[in-house]
Formats: sequence, C-alpha cells, structure tokens
Amino acid sequence: MKLDSAGLEILARSACLDLLASTPIGRIVFTDHALPAVQPVNFSLLDGEIVIRTGIGSKLAAAVANSIVAFEADEFDPVRRTGWSVAAVGHARVASDPGEIDRLSRLPLTPWAPGTRDHFIVMAPEQLSGRRITS
Repeated sequence: MKLDSAGLEILARSACLDLLASTPIGRIVFTDHALPAVQPVNFSLLDGEIVIRTGIGSKLAAAVANSIVAFEADEFDPVRRTGWSVAAVGHARVASDPGEIDRLSRLPLTPWAPGTRDHFIVMAPEQLSGRRITS
C-alpha cells in the first residue's frame, strides 16, 4: 500500500473508478462567468466515463459543454474516522448522438431535483486521483 505524506493511502485508477461506482452523488466543478462554481449532482459511471443527467438549457449544461471540468465524490464515516475521496479532471461534452442518448437514458440516474432531466453530460477522466483513510 502506497501512502502520501499525510499517511493517506494513494488509490490506483481502478480503485478510484470502483469507489466512484459505489456512490450516486458527487460534485462537478466548472467555470461560470469566469468564476469557479461547484454543483452537487447525481451521476453514474459507464465504461469509465462520468455521466450526469441534467435539463436542457440548465446553467450546468451550458457551462460545461466542451470544457474542462473537475469532479469529486467522497464518503466519510465520522464515527470510525474512515473515508475516501476521488477527484477527476477531464473534458466534458454534451451527448448528442440519438443512440448514445438512448443508452444513457437506461442508466440508473433518477434525478433528485424537480423538473425534466433529459440532457446528458459525459466526462472522460483524463486525470484521476484518490485517497483513502482507514482505521
């Protein structure tokens, strides 16, 4: 097990993807009017890519189309003092191919915010890093 200078376990890419697949909520970081913005989103993984379902015309959809974004998900147990965090950076794109949209529509991505969410953002992690603390 490889540790960083703070004593946290450094996770391999495959472990990062496994952990991302284990949780439904993460945070996407993007630029909104030249300022950093963070938005919680529900997501799913498909073939190693992060898929977010949003509404057409949403601020998020407009801001991330064909841009570089960051994504983060984590889980912590405050009683046992254990947890993990995974961060990804990569290009986001809007799914526009009808076949791809049909495939993404079948993912277990039930929107938790009100309104119609039939627009998909796909991010391919180019940089992926993770840390875990265990008791």
